[in-house]
Amino acid sequence: MEHRQLGETGLEVPVIGMGTWRTLDVRTQPEIDVRHAVVATALARGMNLFDTSPMYGAAEQILAQVLGTRRRDALIADKVWTSSPREGREQVQRALELYEGTVDIYQIHNLVAWRDHLPMLEDLRAAGKVRCIGATHYQHSALGDLMTVMRTGRSQMVQIPYNALDRVAERDVLPLADSLGMGVLVMQPLGVGSLVRRSPPRSELERFAAFGVHTWAQVLLKWIVSDQRVHAVLPATSDVTHATENAAAGDPPWFDPETRELVSRIAASSR
Repeated sequence: MEHRQLGETGLEVPVIGMGTWRTLDVRTQPEIDVRHAVVATALARGMNLFDTSPMYGAAEQILAQVLGTRRRDALIADKVWTSSPREGREQVQRALELYEGTVDIYQIHNLVAWRDHLPMLEDLRAAGKVRCIGATHYQHSALGDLMTVMRTGRSQMVQIPYNALDRVAERDVLPLADSLGMGVLVMQPLGVGSLVRRSPPRSELERFAAFGVHTWAQVLLKWIVSDQRVHAVLPATSDVTHATENAAAGDPPWFDPETRELVSRIAASSR
């Protein structure tokens, strides 16, 4: 698994991490046992970056529970998500308690009250409790506001949607992040599942075998991390087999520009 330095932070992240939206919001012990196996597989395969949020139900708590004594083997990307500065402080305190006093990447979720939360996160970074500050948004209409935050120089990374059919970030956000030396995490790499509902025929997938990928999901993940401006992509899964397959997309060789354009064309025709 290749690792990349997250912007100018010095923090090394795997190019394939793991999101926790929906997949770790579970309650029963059998469900938790399955997630324990998925997280263990992710760690074993080098996918040690886990992205979570208080917006994701029980995901923060379940992630901490299934990591157990292996917290130090993981990189945690959490988020503050509230319009209330007081509640924001409470969310951060809970997360610090869950993750042994440190959250590696702390993001302002969907830019909610970002002007209120940034000073708090800056104080935590100065105290060594947060290693990197970021901001996220999933809507194209909010990318202008996201770039406003980027230009302040007060955050070190962003998290954005980007995949073979959603290339809006290529227009302005990725060039700006690259020019500012900022880290980029990618959400919705499989279009919240819509891109993998129909796989191209095996004959079309075979042309990507030379790049070490054999499933359509692997091809789509490699498409993203072949863009060197991206530092990590965050697919979510509750399946050990899929976690193993995802990890395999994190090794070079990377797609060249012509192959990336081919993947985008196949993705469009497979809808």
